[in-house]
Amino acid sequence: MLADEGERGRPAGALSVGIHQPGEWLSALVGFIGGALAGWRDDPAREAATGETKLTAQLCSRLNSLSRHAPGWDFIQFKREEPDEADGRRAIDLAVAPSGAIIWIEGREYTEYRTLLPIECKRLPTPAAADRDEREYLISRFSSTGGIQRFKAGHHGGSHSHAAMIGYVQVNDIPHWKQQLDSWVDAIVGDTVENWSVTDKLALLGHDAAQRLAFLRSHHQRLAGLSPIQIDHLWIEM
Repeated sequence: MLADEGERGRPAGALSVGIHQPGEWLSALVGFIGGALAGWRDDPAREAATGETKLTAQLCSRLNSLSRHAPGWDFIQFKREEPDEADGRRAIDLAVAPSGAIIWIEGREYTEYRTLLPIECKRLPTPAAADRDEREYLISRFSSTGGIQRFKAGHHGGSHSHAAMIGYVQVNDIPHWKQQLDSWVDAIVGDTVENWSVTDKLALLGHDAAQRLAFLRSHHQRLAGLSPIQIDHLWIEM
């Protein structure tokens, strides 16, 4: 008998009884992630990094460590570069999924194979390059790599009505970037880009100047018959 099997061949790691959570639970999940950011950034054991891929890998490791020992969060896991459920050719920067449990939210079942919350990660500012758009947190004129652009088009999170973004602020501060993104949205709307309006602006819900953190939220209409999506934004000054 295989070592990881129990009686009658049932896997010892079989999923537990389903856990029912209200829709607002996803906002609490975002709060858990936000609460981990300052400690992760300031951890003396964390190797200094500036690249988005390495920063997100480090953050993923930290969140998995914290959730494993945090009461009420030990049944979730964080994954890197997870294929998007609606378009498997595209990868989500950071995804949250159940771990050892089945979670029900608003009548939908989530297992360890289904993403609970897709998260896109972006640097502020966008690294300079000939094929990079400085507005990439929002949109790119060169490709479909803009952060909010991907969610609005359904390229990321097409099967979700709730997503998140993490902004690694590496130059200037949070108030600067809030003002800058507002200005860019105004310019995008002025250029009559399809399906963009002033309602795509981010609303600042909380700013902890001491911890150099901010929580923002945005709501977006989507094309191709997709329902609207809410995006929670967590910004941290690195």
